This record gives sequence, structure tokens and C-alpha cells, in this order.
Amino acid sequence: MAPLTIITMFFLWARSMLTVQGGDPTITFEWKVTYGTISPLGVPVKGILINGQFPGPNINSTTNNNVIVNVFNNLDEPFLLTWSGVQHRKNPWQDGVLGTNCPIPPGTNYTYKFQVKDQIGSYMYYPVTAMHKAAGGFGGLRINSRLLIPVPYADPADDYTLIAGDFFNKGYTSLKKVLESGRNLGRCDGVHINGKVAKGDGNDEPLFTMEAGKTYKFQGHTMKLVEMEGSHTVQNDYESLDAHVGQCFSVLVTANQEPKNYFVVASIRFTKREVIATGVIRYNNGKGAPSPKLPPPPVSWAWSLNQFRTFRWNLTASAARPNPQGSYKYGSINITRTIKLANTAHKVDGKLRYALNGVSYVEPTTPLKLAEYYKVADKVFKYDNIPDDPPSEITKNRETAIQSYHLDGYSFFAAAIETGNWSPEKRKNYNLLDAVSRHTIQVFPKSWAAILLTFDNCGMWNIRSEVWDRRYLGQQLYASVVSPNKSLKDEYNMPDGALVCGVVENMPKPPPPYT
Repeated sequence: MAPLTIITMFFLWARSMLTVQGGDPTITFEWKVTYGTISPLGVPVKGILINGQFPGPNINSTTNNNVIVNVFNNLDEPFLLTWSGVQHRKNPWQDGVLGTNCPIPPGTNYTYKFQVKDQIGSYMYYPVTAMHKAAGGFGGLRINSRLLIPVPYADPADDYTLIAGDFFNKGYTSLKKVLESGRNLGRCDGVHINGKVAKGDGNDEPLFTMEAGKTYKFQGHTMKLVEMEGSHTVQNDYESLDAHVGQCFSVLVTANQEPKNYFVVASIRFTKREVIATGVIRYNNGKGAPSPKLPPPPVSWAWSLNQFRTFRWNLTASAARPNPQGSYKYGSINITRTIKLANTAHKVDGKLRYALNGVSYVEPTTPLKLAEYYKVADKVFKYDNIPDDPPSEITKNRETAIQSYHLDGYSFFAAAIETGNWSPEKRKNYNLLDAVSRHTIQVFPKSWAAILLTFDNCGMWNIRSEVWDRRYLGQQLYASVVSPNKSLKDEYNMPDGALVCGVVENMPKPPPPYT
């Protein structure tokens, strides 16, 4: 199953228990996770709701806000949420992936406490347990700029979130059985936008309503790209944007067309069968149904590759801090280590597994970070399975499908995507000036992508395929970034109230290693 893409379209605190930072505003949420019937494609199926909603509620925050989310798991199975794109500086304990956190047992609750430190932009949250992501439990997470930090565009009239994703009518438990039997999921049944698909019969409820002449932050009409996964971009106009799995964009759209209804179109591309979903945008006092004639999508991934090359970092714009983005000269940092990652698919005991560098990850019953903290890592995992290290990673796709990879705890510079094989000589083609700093990168078939980063955020961080059946069947790994000084300036201790499980469940909690 191809996971979700969130598109925001704009016409846009020291002790072990301490994870919420003093002095900055705190926003608090209480979420009840339940089952419920959903029917994105018109077929009723068992879904996962948050406070009765599918998709779940949006989190609207501001840079440096402390975010508290008390999650009550009312399902009959473990559940865990991750906050995709939120960097959790010095605080991997709140990342919400199975390598750092125990899932929330049924009938219990867990409170996430994290700070959206020095970040702006459009992100999302979603479940990482089982195949829950295929049934809901996901939503948008927005980090607005502080009032004293200027943004490179006028305030829009409103700000809307669109989440597009594929959907399977057989339900998430059946999908899980398919994967565990050693098969792939095959084709989805359709695509949804915010959990629904417009019928186009004039009776569709609009996704949102616009007022003629005003500018909004979201997609439709001609789109002016202004932000991508926490970075302000050079503001180019697009009629179509390729949002690969797990990627986030913010665009400005001006309501400058004839006042009536219009379609927003999301489609799965680069497959033999075209799958399309539509949603309705309505003008205030507009009359007339949207045109049934939809523009054809671009046909080749070469088009998508060329569009990627038009994405540029806005060097003069301030992001979360007042200094311009371009004041960070990432291109002048020496590459001290190169990691090459290649995705593969193969059979193990007759069952399909996906892998990176031939290693297929299996989720342990003890989160890796807990095993490391309790000093029993040798009972759970081995370090250094892949022999090469930081500031640069080369990801290669040896298959015929487009891949999408995400790194928790960081943003990286998307320096290059090219066809063929990578070699050190290819570094001369890297964009070392204005590549966009982001968290998710696509890799085209028989191609490679180069990302540049400095591993400066201590913790245990997940690198994964955002194509969820691939992640479920092993296409992921973890990077342990350690603090040699064991200082609270580098990483927080395990917080009070953290869930424990696996081999550490009945062990005494270690004394805080970081001081």
C-alpha cells in the first residue's frame, strides 16, 4: 500500500522527566482512538478514528510550541503514532516508532510530550503498528511561523489541509494477512482525498469554499509552491505537482477563475492502471458543477524528475529563526563518510521480503532505544550492520517501481537525483547551493538519489520506506546517534512514564546516563 501524502494548499525544556520546554506556549490535545465504519470509496469498511474523525484532527501549532497529546487506545490491539517530519531534537523518546517506543496497549493511554523546536511547515502523523495506516488514524500537523519571523508571502485568506492516499476495500486486517502470507498487496481499489471521493453529480460537499479574488494556502488552480517539508522554496507556479509518498507541500492558490465548483484531482501515476480521485472546491455564491473533463496527468517519470530539479531553497527567506535559510552553507561541509543504500525484493522461506543492502528488518519485541538505554542491546540487535557513515547517504533503486524514503529526527539536503549508477565522480553534479532541506526523498527506477546531512541529533532514528507494505516487510533500518559526553545538552534521559516492554519490562530503570 502506498502511504499517504499530506498537501497543504495556501491561497498558507534539566531532568530526565523533562521533555516539555519551559517558557514556550503549550498546546494540549486528548485523543480517543476507536474503531468505526468508513467508506472512502463508497464501500463500508472497518476504520480507525481519532475522536470520531477520519482523517483525524489537525494539529495547528507554532514554532517552539510544546505539544502534549494524550492518546487513549480504545482498540483491541496495540497502537502507536509517529509524527512524521517533527525532528524531536534531543528527544527520540517521543518519535513514536517501534524502534524507540513500546506501543500503547489496548484499553490504556500514553501521553506524548514534544516540542516543535526551530521548525515551520506542513507535516503529518500516522500509526506505525500493524497495517493501521491503511485504515485511518492519520492527520495533518502544521507548524506556523512565529509572528516576529516574516514569511515570504502575504497572509492568505485561509489555510486548508489535503491528505491524499490510496485505499483498499478489503480492510487492514486482510492486508496484514496478505503480507504475512508472503504476497504483495497488488493494486489498490482507489484513491481518496481527505477520506472521500467526489462523485461530480452536483451534490458533493466541498472540501472547502473560496472567495473570489482572495488567496488561499492549499492546491487547485495554478499552484505557487511556497514551502516543502519545513523549508521555504523559490516560488514557482505549477499546474500539476508530483507529491511522492510521505511528502508534504504548501502552495498558494488564488481564486481568480469563474465563480463555480472546481475539482481538485489526485491520481496514482506511473502504473498500468490510472487511478484518480476528485474533491470539490467551491466558490462563495458560485454556480455550476465542476467540468467533468479532467486534465491528463503527465505520463513519464522523466517529467517528475525534471520537476524535482525545479525545486529550490529560498536562500533569502527566514524559516523558524530570523536568519535567512541561505546563511547555512551546507555545500562547504566536507563529506566525511558515505553510506550507500540499495533496495531489493527477495524471497525468504518462500515469502516476499523487502530489504536494504540485502538486510530485511524484523521488528523486535523490545524497542532498540530501550535495549540501548538499559544496556542490553546485545540481547536485541547488533550495531554496524552497514559499514559506512554520515554526512551523505546514497539511496539507489534497483527495481522498476518508484521508491520513497524518509529519515526521522532530521532534515537533509536533497542534493541530486539521477539515472544510472552512482560513483564518487557524480558528486560534481550535486546541488551544493540551494537544494531543498526536507525529510522524504523519491528514488526513480534504476536511479539514485543523494542526500547530504550532518548527524547532529542524538538518539535512535528510523530510516524507512514510506511505501507501507515495503516498510512492513523489512525495508527500514535505524541509525543510533550517540552523545560521547553523555550530556543533557545532547540528549534527554528516558522520561518518567515511558512505556516499557520486551526484555526490559521487569528490569529496574537505569540511573539517568545523561547529566
